[in-house]
This record gives sequence, C-alpha cells and structure tokens, in this order.
Amino acid sequence: MQTIYRLTGRRKFAGRRKVKWIKKDISQDMVKDLAVKYGCDYLTASILLRRGIVRGEDIRYYLEDDARHLHNPFELPGMEDAVERILAAKDEGEKVLVFGDRDVDGITGTAMVAGYLQSIGIDTSWRIPVGNDPYGLSVRAVEEFAAGYGTLIITVDCGISNRAEVEKAGELAVDVIITDHHNPQEEIPQALAVVNPKLPESRYPFRDLSGCGVAFKLVSALRFALKSQLYGQPVCLLNTRPLNDAFIVEIAKLRNLAVIDTLTETLIPGMVGIGSTRLPRFLEGQQILAWDGALQKRVLGKIFGTGVEVGMLDIAGEIGKEIPQAAGKSLLRIKELSRIAKYADRDYTELDVFVSLFQSFIEKKEKLFTEAENQDLQLAALGTVADIMPLKDENRIIVKRGITSLQEKPRPGLHELLLKLDLAGRPLRNSEVSWQICPALNAAGRMGSPEKAASLLLEKDPAERGRLAGEVVKMNTERKKLGEEVWTIAEPMARDNLKDFDNKLALAYGEKIHRGVTGIMANRLADLFKLPALVVSFKENAATGSLRSPRGTDFTVLPLLEQCADLLIDWGGHDFAAGFSLDKPNWGAFLDRLKTACYTIELEQTEETVNVDAELPQSYLNPDIFKTVDRFEPYGEANETLTFLTRGIKIADIKLMGSELKHVKLNLDAGKYKWPALYWQAADKAKREFDIGDSVDMVFKFNWNWYNGTETPQIIVTDLRRP
Repeated sequence: MQTIYRLTGRRKFAGRRKVKWIKKDISQDMVKDLAVKYGCDYLTASILLRRGIVRGEDIRYYLEDDARHLHNPFELPGMEDAVERILAAKDEGEKVLVFGDRDVDGITGTAMVAGYLQSIGIDTSWRIPVGNDPYGLSVRAVEEFAAGYGTLIITVDCGISNRAEVEKAGELAVDVIITDHHNPQEEIPQALAVVNPKLPESRYPFRDLSGCGVAFKLVSALRFALKSQLYGQPVCLLNTRPLNDAFIVEIAKLRNLAVIDTLTETLIPGMVGIGSTRLPRFLEGQQILAWDGALQKRVLGKIFGTGVEVGMLDIAGEIGKEIPQAAGKSLLRIKELSRIAKYADRDYTELDVFVSLFQSFIEKKEKLFTEAENQDLQLAALGTVADIMPLKDENRIIVKRGITSLQEKPRPGLHELLLKLDLAGRPLRNSEVSWQICPALNAAGRMGSPEKAASLLLEKDPAERGRLAGEVVKMNTERKKLGEEVWTIAEPMARDNLKDFDNKLALAYGEKIHRGVTGIMANRLADLFKLPALVVSFKENAATGSLRSPRGTDFTVLPLLEQCADLLIDWGGHDFAAGFSLDKPNWGAFLDRLKTACYTIELEQTEETVNVDAELPQSYLNPDIFKTVDRFEPYGEANETLTFLTRGIKIADIKLMGSELKHVKLNLDAGKYKWPALYWQAADKAKREFDIGDSVDMVFKFNWNWYNGTETPQIIVTDLRRP
C-alpha cells in the first residue's frame, strides 16, 4: 500500500491514492517562437518550456556540447594567484603536496591535479585521509610535509573549513592553495589563494561545480599558462559603430581570454577631443586589436580629427584563416550567423561577437583543447556525478563530453576498472556511471582505503592497474554486504527514534555502524521516511556522521549543523548533504540541540505527483524518439529523466518477473512498433487495475536494456490506468 505523508508537525498516514499526473499548460505560440529562435524541433521546445528552461543561457547547455561553451577558468576567484604560485614552484624545484578528500570527487580531483603536476616535472606527492583520519587537511599532514622540506600544499575538494590547519602551514613556511566547492563558512582560511566558485566575492558564472570540476579548471588554467603567449598579457579589443549622428566606441579588456573590464563611450564627431574621454587611460600601455582596422581608424579620425592616431592591429585576416566562415564578413554579419549570439539574454553587440571570435581563434590556433582535456573530463564527469551536482550549465558539457570520452578511449586506470565491471566496449550513459563506476571507486574510501582508488588512476604499470582495479571491485562487493548488515541495525533504530525528534528526523547511531556507509544509510533513511536523516558512527572517543535531506523537498541540512557548530570538531558540505565529526563526550548535548532544532523543520508532501514533460501520440513511439531523449542526457540531479504521457495504448501481454514475482513485464502495442515495458512493484495491480487487451493511459520513461551484448530500447512505466 502506498503511504502518503504530510510533514508539517506530526506525520499523518493516509490510504492509497492515485498518483497525480501534472502536465503544465504551455502556449503553442511560445513553443513555435522558441523552436524558431534556437533551431530545435517543437517537441524539444515544449519540453524546455515545461521544465522552465527559457533563458537562452540555460537552453544552450541542452542544445550545445562544444567545449567552447565551458566557462573560462580564470574567472574563478584566486585562479591566477594559484597558477602563478604553482609555476613558481615548478621553476624553483619545490616539493608540492596535493591533499584531497576520500570520496570519488576528491579521489578523481587528486589524481587529476597530482598527475598533471608530475607530468610537467614538479616534485609532487599526494595524500588522502585513510582509515579513521578526519575529513580535510590535518595538522599532522601539514607537519609531516613541512618536515620533509615541502613548501606548497594544494587541497582538492576540501580545505575551505580548515582555518587552523592553514594557519599551522603558515607558521611552518608552507603556502596553501585551496581548491574546493563546499559552502564556505563565515571565516575563510588565510590561504595564499582560495579557488572556490561559492566564495561571496566570486563572479564565476556557475556556482555548482564539483570539487573535481574545480580541479579541472585549475589544470586547464595551468595548461593555458604554459602553452599560450597571451598568459598574463592584457589585450584590448576595439570596435566602433554608428548611432544616429554619433558613434559608439566600445572596448573590451581581456586577460587570459577572460573579459576583465569594458568601456563604452558615445561620441559626436568634432564635439570632444580624445583627451577629454576615458579612452586614453583605459588603453594606455595596452595591445589594441581591431576587426577591419582601416575602418576603425577612419571612424576615430572622423570623431577626433585626423591628427589623432590610435595604434591598433587588424586581426580579422588572422582570425579568418583559423575560422573560415568569418573571413571577409563584417561583425554585424557574423552576429547574424553566430550560434552563441542566439543564446544571449541581453543585447549582443558587435563587440561581444568580436570577443567570442577572438577567444575561439586563440583556442583553435593554440590548440588549447586536446585529448589531454578530454581525458581529464572523464575524471571531472565522475566527480560531478558522484557528488550529485546539478546537471545544468557547464556541468552538462563536463559530464556529457566526459562520458563520451570514457566510452571512446578510457584513460589508464578507468580502462582497467571498466574491464573488471564488464562495462568495456559497451554504450555508457550517466546511469552506468552513477550506479556502477562511481560506487566502485567510492567503495575504496568507504572501506578505509581510498588511496587504492587514487593509485589506480595514477599508476603507470598496466599490470599493477589491473590488480588495483580488482581490489577496488572486491571492496565494492564487501561494501554492499556491509551496507545490508548495517541497514538491519539502522532502519529499526531510526524508526524507534522518530518520536524523540517530533517525527521530523530519522536518526541511527552506534559503534556497530561502519563509518564508511553512514552516507549511504542516511540516503536510504531519508528516502524511506521522507525526512531528514542522520547516521553516526562511533569509534573509540569520536563520532562521525552524515546528514541528508529528503528528495523532493527544498529542506537544507547545513542550518542544523550551524546550530551545533560549537560542539563539532569540523563540519561542512552542501545544502542537501553534509558531514561532521565531534568528540563523543559532546554527543548528549548534540542530541539535545537537534531535538530543539527539529521543532523548526517544516516539510510538506501531501500527495505523490508526476510531472509530464510531453504527451506523445502513439505514432511518436518509434526509435526516432531517442533523438529527443538523448538530447537531454545526461540525466541526474536537477535534470530528471524525461517523463512522457501516452493515451490509449494497448497491452498485448503481461508477465510477472523477479524472484518474488513482484514486478510486471508488459508488451505494449503502439501500432507499427511493439515495446517491451517494465512496471516495478506492480504485481498486485495486474489483472485488477489493468489486463491483457486493455487500452490504457500511461506515464513512462524510455531507457536501454543491455543483455548478452545487445542493447535494446524499453519503456519503464511510472503509472498507468484505464481511461
């Protein structure tokens, strides 16, 4: 029987209800306009509208996957300072330590940064918390590194809450660069550089990178610094355009291909001298580039008089050689043809076109995106998926390109892991990454040996990589067994504890709960009870816990920990998932705080609903539908798998399946095409709510089934009913 909860105050139990199907009404005119503007089909346009994806800047990450749509790494706060310090370490032959977290995000990021630094000749070691080591940078790690004459620590997926440890490093003459993505606390560590898109002063366009995503940006910035002659050199792009009786002079100042400043002046010819404008100060000492330099000089001569000479270099010809479609065209004409311009949510000027062209020109000419970047995207994709980052904005490109690269040419370490998991040579999607690859890597950390997963990704010897891959897969099997054993303890304990927390929090704790599965158990409890869940492991005199929000709510868990901050050794995380540790003597006070805090929790979930992305005529149920389904890949956090509605489809056959015959396999007749379909946990509905020969209305998802080396499409039924 389906249970419905209303979570404002006490839980209330209701009887069985129908699932409510919600198909948002949208204007057909809006569908047509969106399809025409962005060059997509009407079905795609209707799905975007129903999902509220209407801004051009958001839409482009569903319709484009080119790497040039990734944001510039130098837009991240602290990036150039970090790059400068690392390059200095390279020049001076310093010892560098890369310190990462023990989960997939930290392991992949650590392997990426350490591997790259080693490849460019830096004396680099790496370290990850093992066994019962606390999360994040430790004083012991700092002291041991300093004792070995180390001078630079780079954190990956951690460090933003390690104020004391960074202070200790400073005392020992060790510089620290923090690369992290966790929410910063009120006081930021006094590191040499802090690279985090969530810093209060950050102007980075996207805040939800994973820790490995930030690591990817650092490595990308370092590659640019070592490869490009433009590194650290400001460049001004100048353009003029007419406006009635005046001219607009617009200039963008770029540094490391990122726009750092702009200037716009509207000037009437003969009315003002150049010295009375802001142009001289803005352009002083800068290299000035123009599109059609002769035209720009004539316009400036008309504005200020022929005696004024602005030195500039005409770059149009050089750009035309690298980008032939731009050759011989004006910026205005190129704007009409630009794929990027159509996604702009503001007035996209000729200067914007010039900036985009120049960035693409340098990327092509200097071959800034190569196979090395694709290999790194494999790791960044794993970190993004494993850490449940929202699959929107540039995360979509990171994951999509990373999975494509992983399928086509898996990097060393991942190749051996795919072989052990029987995934080599088969199509890969986010489902395989999130349900098979990431859990295997994560198991190493959960079982106390994350260094084995990191070593797998860094090992040069193929035979040793094969051995390590086998160990990682074996640990994953052990982790699954351990998880089931701990669940038999955690589930009944959490159920018994509900009354102590006003039925607002599911809590399980104790010495029999292994530290490595607290996050998994918290997720399962949150899903089961539809409540915030906390699972804590006791080990000697310390307690380590994981806190999770229930899916389908906007409840954030960090405020719960903020109210207990003075009792904790350390804590941190994301809005919906967090972790902490505390001394066991503080456990009683911690529980008392939580009980008080629970009275502030308000969650509402009165009925089960399913949001329909599009209603499909049965004629649409053909293989071509996967062009639309695949366009919205990758699916995951903030981008659920597309859900469709079809009416009047005939059930041709019904079979029960599963060891306990709880599930239903259907054969659906859509006219020209017959579709296999699975309906989970629906055996009690067969023959009663639907039967062979019935024509039913159905909400469902498409997916692929891999069996005996063959991939076949199938339908997963969410709900169905007789009309």
